[in-house]
Amino acid sequence: MFKGLRTVIYPVGDLSRARAWYTDLLGQEPYFDEPFYVGYAVGGFELGLDPNGTAAASAGGPVAYWGVPDIEAAFRRLREQGADVLAPVQDVGDGIRTATVADPFGNAIGIIENPHFAVENVQ
Repeated sequence: MFKGLRTVIYPVGDLSRARAWYTDLLGQEPYFDEPFYVGYAVGGFELGLDPNGTAAASAGGPVAYWGVPDIEAAFRRLREQGADVLAPVQDVGDGIRTATVADPFGNAIGIIENPHFAVENVQ
């Protein structure tokens, strides 16, 4: 039934500003760039920007966690880009570390360093 997560879409009020912020953060241009949606290919998955939604990182709810090889470096980079800390880097057990920030548009972005999880042959 489920094949796994494929896309995370962040609602943004200012698509031009969000496109610039994520392009700089990711170090790449989007593969899909239209006035109604901007999409980036990130490690076999999609990060999308939707100008027609409302973010509510402070309201709680689900958080998508993006895998990173070095959580300290990723967390530092997000902070340098102006993301606000929702939860600092923490060890959640068995060598797994997580952190959560809010982008300038109010979306919660989770990052996770998990030495036990590897995605191979993502389809």
